[in-house]
Amino acid sequence: MAAVTTGNEEHAPLISNRFLTRLTIGVAMLASLTVAISVGGRMLGERIALAGHTESTEAIDVVIGQDQIRLPANTIRFEEERRTGRAERVDLYLTWPEMNGYSNGERARFNDANHPESLIFLNLSQSTMSRDMSGRLEPIYSHLFDDRPEPGPAGLTRQPLKENSGYGGEVFFTGILPDGSDYAVRCMIPADDAQSTSADCQRDIHIGRDLSVLYRFSSRLLPQWRAMEARVRDYLGRSLMENGRTASAIRPR
Repeated sequence: MAAVTTGNEEHAPLISNRFLTRLTIGVAMLASLTVAISVGGRMLGERIALAGHTESTEAIDVVIGQDQIRLPANTIRFEEERRTGRAERVDLYLTWPEMNGYSNGERARFNDANHPESLIFLNLSQSTMSRDMSGRLEPIYSHLFDDRPEPGPAGLTRQPLKENSGYGGEVFFTGILPDGSDYAVRCMIPADDAQSTSADCQRDIHIGRDLSVLYRFSSRLLPQWRAMEARVRDYLGRSLMENGRTASAIRPR
């Protein structure tokens, strides 16, 4: 915009070209910043909403001891464990009874502590004992029972423990699996069912060559003990790898 001259007096323009250029650049930068904040905020919001979960079903090959197991990333509970390679342990969480990993559609089930029966938790590690919980039933646990068995849910027998057993307020439940083998599980039964947690009961089994699996679940799921045992074994049996291929059947020890 040219300056206007009247006689000997020169009048400068009210808005200079330099000011307009700076204003335009400033507006563009502000718009870019707004877009960046919007996109970044959305990404941060999604990350916070996931809270360490992932929907990815990418196959993660984990080697523990002598066993290789292939797992979808969304079944692995902790982000730092979602890595292919050798590991000392891996922690899983699965919906019950579907045995699926995390998904956005099932977010409430993974975040709702009031319904612990919606999930089961598994810990996989190398075996440190020659016998699993069922194998320890007769030589060890049976000597801790106080000889006052009571009927338990779905055909189980409740086995209270002696006061000097060292297990505090825990009880054992025992039963017979469909193949005739012993079943045993340790539980801390809450006084009020509303206080049930996903760690009320725990049982360990041996699978593969040298793999110990500790699985935990709410006492509300005790009536489904047979189905849970079968589905845990089946799920992990299909995940075990043999010579680069998924094992078709589990080999209990």
